Amino acid sequence: MLPYIAEFIGTMLLILLGDGVVANVTLNKSGMKGAGSIQITFAWGLAVMVPAMIFGAASGAHFNPALTLALAADGSLAWSLVPGYIIAQFAGAFLGACLVYILFKGQFDATEDPGTKLGVFATGPSVPNTALNILSEAVGTFVLVFAIKGMGQIPELNGGVGKILVFGIIVSIGMSLGGLTGYAINPARDLGPRLAHAVLPIKGKGSSNFGYGLVVPIIGPVIGALVAVLVYGLIPF
Repeated sequence: MLPYIAEFIGTMLLILLGDGVVANVTLNKSGMKGAGSIQITFAWGLAVMVPAMIFGAASGAHFNPALTLALAADGSLAWSLVPGYIIAQFAGAFLGACLVYILFKGQFDATEDPGTKLGVFATGPSVPNTALNILSEAVGTFVLVFAIKGMGQIPELNGGVGKILVFGIIVSIGMSLGGLTGYAINPARDLGPRLAHAVLPIKGKGSSNFGYGLVVPIIGPVIGALVAVLVYGLIPF
């Protein structure tokens, strides 16, 4: 039971801090409005690092269905754990997004643009192109999972230092590729909050754009993660 609780709470914290920084920087009447993409990118890296340091020993700190599937595919995780992990991740992401709405309700009410409101919860492409958008998410997730697997090559890597390295990986992907699709690189990170956007009573929220959300940020990360563990397994370390 503990691993599922860890994945649920960890993913909730991930989204609370990650979606929270987007709200903090983009919504009207927020004290940090306009701080920009650098703050958002660093904060998302920290949003992964903080719960990973808390729950790494309990569950492996996946917080990401694509990573969970990939680690099961290469034998690092028992398949019997996969359904529970994924349910916990999506549920935690949904709850985290709901908490962001509650905390920033006044700022949501003061913001007129529906796209800005959706952007707090979910990712979207700067240039819509389904094939390239999927490729972008796949490549970003490949880098994430390949780098996480590669950390196993560092002799006597301390667990705490490892979590800081994961922070660096997330920030690197965001700063290099984030402008293409918002770098979901995690189906739960996008779909959980997108579902919250759809059901919450957000003033003037507009469409939740499931036509994009049910395709690109799900298919791309899963492909990228599976290819990453396949390629990594072929390298004769």
